[in-house]
Amino acid sequence: MNETLQDKLRMLFPANRCHQVLDSIVMEVAPEMLVRTMERLKTYPDLGFSLLLDITAVDYLDYPGPPQPTRFQVSYILRNWNRNWLLHVVVPVADPDRGLPTVSTVWGAADWAEREVYDQYGIVFTGHPDLRRILNHWQFKGHPLRKDYDIYQGQVCYETDSLEREIRARLATKGVDESTMSDINTEMMFLNLGPSHPATHGAIRIFTALDGETIMANVNEIGYLHRGFEKTAENRTYNQVIPLTDRLNYCSALINNIAYVKAVESWLGLEITERTKFMRVILTEFFRVQDHLVCLAANLVDMGGLTNYWYLYNEKEASYDLISKLTGARLTSSFTRIGGMYRDFYDGWQDDMEQQLRAIEKGVNDSLALVLQNRIVHDRTQGTCVLPAETALAYGYTGPNLRASGVAFDLRKDNPYYHYDAFDFAIPIGSTGDIYDRIMVRFEEIFESIKIIRQAMRMIPDGDIFVTDHHCVLPPKEQVYHRIEGLANHFKLIFEGIKVPRGEWYDSFEAANGELGFYIVSDGSGRPYKVKVRPPCFYAMAGFHTMVEGEMIADAIINLGSINIIGGELDR
Repeated sequence: MNETLQDKLRMLFPANRCHQVLDSIVMEVAPEMLVRTMERLKTYPDLGFSLLLDITAVDYLDYPGPPQPTRFQVSYILRNWNRNWLLHVVVPVADPDRGLPTVSTVWGAADWAEREVYDQYGIVFTGHPDLRRILNHWQFKGHPLRKDYDIYQGQVCYETDSLEREIRARLATKGVDESTMSDINTEMMFLNLGPSHPATHGAIRIFTALDGETIMANVNEIGYLHRGFEKTAENRTYNQVIPLTDRLNYCSALINNIAYVKAVESWLGLEITERTKFMRVILTEFFRVQDHLVCLAANLVDMGGLTNYWYLYNEKEASYDLISKLTGARLTSSFTRIGGMYRDFYDGWQDDMEQQLRAIEKGVNDSLALVLQNRIVHDRTQGTCVLPAETALAYGYTGPNLRASGVAFDLRKDNPYYHYDAFDFAIPIGSTGDIYDRIMVRFEEIFESIKIIRQAMRMIPDGDIFVTDHHCVLPPKEQVYHRIEGLANHFKLIFEGIKVPRGEWYDSFEAANGELGFYIVSDGSGRPYKVKVRPPCFYAMAGFHTMVEGEMIADAIINLGSINIIGGELDR
C-alpha cells in the first residue's frame, strides 16, 4: 500500500524527494511550497490526508556526522485514516525568525501544534492567528528544546496572563459586538474556571465570555504541569525513559510504557517473543478498562451521579491489588523493557484476572442500569457539545472521542500489531458526536476490551519473555557472574544504554485516549537525541472551544470530563 502511495506522491509532486521509513513515507518539501502542498495532500481525492497528527521540530546543532543543510527542520505527521497511509512532510528552516507559513488554515490541529513548536524551538509560523507560548509560561525567556538552551536557569512566572486580548479576539471572530450587548442592557461577563478547580480534573484554565450562562467565546491555558519530559529524555538512556512515560497518562500508565518500547523496538527491528506480545495485549486492554472507569466515574459525578462513581471506581480501586501483584507497583510500574518485560506473570494470575473482570462487568452493568433510562442524563448529554466528524478530524481527534463522532478509526483494526487481527472484537462508534456518544462509546469499549483479555488469556503461549539479543537485553545473572562476555554486556547496557542506529522515525499505539505516538531521533548513541510525544488529549483540548461555544457553562464542565483530559499527558 505504501508503494502505491509513494508512486502517487512522486507523480503529483515530482520535485519532492520521497523515501520509506518503517510503515510511513517521508517527503521533503521546500518552505515556499508548503501550504500549497498541504492543501493538495488534504483535499486531493486520491490522497485524502484529513488527519494532521502532530507537528514537531528537530534542532541538529549537536547532531554528529556531516552537518545538516539547516540547523532546524519541521516535521508534519499526516494520516489518511481510510487507507491507513502515514506520511511525514519534512521542511528545512533556514531562519527560525522568518520561519514557515502556517498551515492552521488547512487543519485546526495546527493551531496548537505550531504554538508548541514556536514555544519550544522559537520557530515562527507566519500568518498564525495566535502565535504565543503554550507549555511554558508567558514570561519565559528562550526556547528549552534548543540544544544550546541552559537547562539550569530557573524561570519563575510573576504575573498572571490576563488573556483579555485573546478572549476579545475570539469574540470578534464569533461576530459578537460588546457595544450592542450594552445597548440591550445586558453585560458580558468574563469567568475563569481553574486552573485550580475540582471541575477541571487537573490544572487547566478555561476562560470564558458569558452572556448569562451561555458561553459566547472560550480560550484555554495549559502548561501548569509541564515536566519537561522531552528535554529530560535527551539525558537518559532508552530504557531509563520508560519511568518517565508512566507519568504521562497516569490513569493507564502501562500503556505508555508499551507504546514507547514498541516504538524503539520497531526501529531496532526487534521481534519480541510471542508470550511477551500476549502479555502486552492483556495489560494494555486491562489498563484501557481502568482508564475508561476513571473517565466515566468522574464524568457522571460532574452530573451529580455519585452512586455511579462508587459502582465504577470501587472496581478501579480493587483492580490495583491485581496490578500490584502482576507488575510490582500499583500506579506507575515501569513494567516493560526494550525487548521484553520486567518479569513474567505469577502462577495463578488467570484466576485472579477472571475474578476481577467479573467484578468490573458487574460494576459497569450496575452503573448502566442507572444511566441508560435516566432522563436527566439524556437531557444533559444528548445533543450537547456536538463534535461533527469533519471537525473532529480537522482538530486531530483520535480514539474514543473521534469514534464517538462516527469515525471508525482504531489502530488495533486499521494497523494491527501484537496479533490484534486475530482477536474477535468490535469498534463502537457514535452517531452524533455529543457528550452522550462519548460516554457510551467508552462503556462499550470496556466490554470489548474484556473480550480481548479473555481471548488472549486462552491463547497466550508459554516461553521466554525476553529476546536473546544481549546487545539490547541484559544477559542472565549466571552469565554476568561467570562469563566475561556477560559481565561486559551488562556493564555496557547499564552505563551506555542500547545503541540505537542513526535515524528518525514515528511509531504509534492505540492508547486509551487515542493515538499515542513517539517521534524519535537517534544519533547512534545509547541516548535518544530527541523524543517527541504525540499526546492524544493535547489535540482534544485544542478543539474544546469549538464544542462549548454556544453551550451553557455547566455543559462545559461535563464536556471536559467526556473528552477525558489527563494533565500529565496534556502538558508533558
